[in-house]
Amino acid sequence: MTHQIYRQALKIREVENKFLELFSQGKLNGTVHTSVGQEFSALAFAGQITSDDFIFSNHRCHGHYLAYTQDTRGLLAELMGKKSGTCGGVGSSQHLCKGNFFSNGIQGGIVPVAAGFALANKLRQNGNIGIVFIGDGTLGEGVLYETFNIISKWEIPLMIVCENNSYAQSTHQSINLAGDILKRAEAFGVKTFHSNTWAAEQIMQNGKDSIDFVRAEQKPAFHLVDTYRLNAHSKGDDDRDKSEIADYAKKDPINVFAETETEIYKKFLKEINIELENYVSEIEKHHELTLSEYYTKIKEQENVEWSELEELNIRQVQLINEFFKEKMASSEKTVFIGEDVLSPYGGAFKVAKDLSTMFSDRVFSTPISEAAITGIGNGLALAGMKPYVEIMFGDFTTLALDQIINHASKFYHMYNKQVTCPVVIRTPMGGGRGYGPTHSQTLDKFLIGIDNVKTIALNIFVNPKTILEAVQLEEHPVVVIENKTDYGKKLNQRNLKNYKFLKSNHAYPIVRISPLKSEPTVTIVSYGGVSGLVANQLLDIFSETDLKPELLILSKINPIDFQPIMQSVQKTKKLIVIEEGSITGGIGSEIVSFVSEHSNEYVFCKRIGALSVPIPSVKELESNVLPSEKSIIQHIKTSINQ
Repeated sequence: MTHQIYRQALKIREVENKFLELFSQGKLNGTVHTSVGQEFSALAFAGQITSDDFIFSNHRCHGHYLAYTQDTRGLLAELMGKKSGTCGGVGSSQHLCKGNFFSNGIQGGIVPVAAGFALANKLRQNGNIGIVFIGDGTLGEGVLYETFNIISKWEIPLMIVCENNSYAQSTHQSINLAGDILKRAEAFGVKTFHSNTWAAEQIMQNGKDSIDFVRAEQKPAFHLVDTYRLNAHSKGDDDRDKSEIADYAKKDPINVFAETETEIYKKFLKEINIELENYVSEIEKHHELTLSEYYTKIKEQENVEWSELEELNIRQVQLINEFFKEKMASSEKTVFIGEDVLSPYGGAFKVAKDLSTMFSDRVFSTPISEAAITGIGNGLALAGMKPYVEIMFGDFTTLALDQIINHASKFYHMYNKQVTCPVVIRTPMGGGRGYGPTHSQTLDKFLIGIDNVKTIALNIFVNPKTILEAVQLEEHPVVVIENKTDYGKKLNQRNLKNYKFLKSNHAYPIVRISPLKSEPTVTIVSYGGVSGLVANQLLDIFSETDLKPELLILSKINPIDFQPIMQSVQKTKKLIVIEEGSITGGIGSEIVSFVSEHSNEYVFCKRIGALSVPIPSVKELESNVLPSEKSIIQHIKTSINQ
């Protein structure tokens, strides 16, 4: 093995030592997780693939980054918080991106994302592979095993490298890890390899062998690397036995090289430190990213125009299905992922009917693995595909929230706008079908307000093709909520006399149902499945209360287009928001707050929603818990008369 490999390893070590030095001088912000002692793992894998291959790494990523990119200046500038850093100083130590290198400090979640990126390579048949680095602590994460199962069944060309340093932060492996690590991967039929970082020459060869296997076979592999970090988990205290650390330090390859090749080691050390000092002196003069460069406020559409709403005698689910048939035929980037979506079943609500027979290479029926399949969608999106991930019931989105909140929503800003993640997560929500507490919830309140994620709610008034066409053009994550009871309904079946039906020219249209010949006296805002119920109540509301309602039905519930709401409320001075979920912390709270903050005059406000209890299965009780024709009118009458 050449001396240059040792020079590369020493450079990784000295860069991290420089980080610790800069931190002690107050020149770094945040945290630093060094890989001192693990350098040859980085070189054996990240250092032996091509730039067309990709790397996903974790919180201990500096060595992997340097071995793959050779970008010392960019990494130093990143941790020093400078605009010239690889991510403009935004991501800092744990969140790096350059070319096909990505890292995130969330344990486990990066594995399905890497699987999705590798799946994109497989679909394109470009021969490229990927590596994702985990630590032994990650072996406690369930999403890892979800991904093991999928990459094995789908033969995805991804290598998972587990750097086993025997400690999960400060906890020794003997306390929290059961069984044999290699057998965990073997149980899924994944090819395994085993190396250690103290045999430097051997790990370089083993690393190449495992890389060659994944590339040649286009199948997954798991490479266990026994290693030891000589520094603390982070920059803080180290509770490990000092004699244990000393024993590993003695057999550390770089330390051995320093003893056996002293003059060459000193020469390398001097050259590297001069280079690093020059970089630091230069970088200290660089500027930091400004707020205006980092954050752009979303502007509402100013010129809102209204047109007549067309009536369609077609069921909503048929239109959604037609959209996917048309889009998958016209765009090879479109991928459909979900549980039980293969024909002839076609998914629980038949949205995927016939798709797998028409596009067998881009329709993936998955295990019950919501976190993993959403992560795979994220990886596909990062790789330039347009994935649609179907979560069978909206209740199960809670299992995928890590992928939505800590991955999909953050990639764009975390990596300083170098990448986009246009994943689409679709899911049916709502009650009314007797499915009970865990299959009837409306959980949209947990999906709004997520940074950089649009939340869309279909309704029976706007053609879902119109909405999904807009979604197809999005460069950032979108959650699409579909109401179960709406699937079988025909679109915009009007049964209201003396009302006009209009839609706005927003990309995600707002529907306005207004009195035909008189001015409204109350503004009602609704969305999703409950909006059809509200529309059917407009005449009853008038007859019971003498109020002339104007109903605004939103398609986009995050971020909300408030201008039409404000224009209506300025006329009526009364606002009622009706949602199917419970009202605490919901959409209604957002709308009422905005209207209250931006109104110069007093506006009467009322929120109507479900009771704050689990939704029962029994029919009569369910109808009493959810908003109903009876309860909506009763709430309005009671509140108006107070």
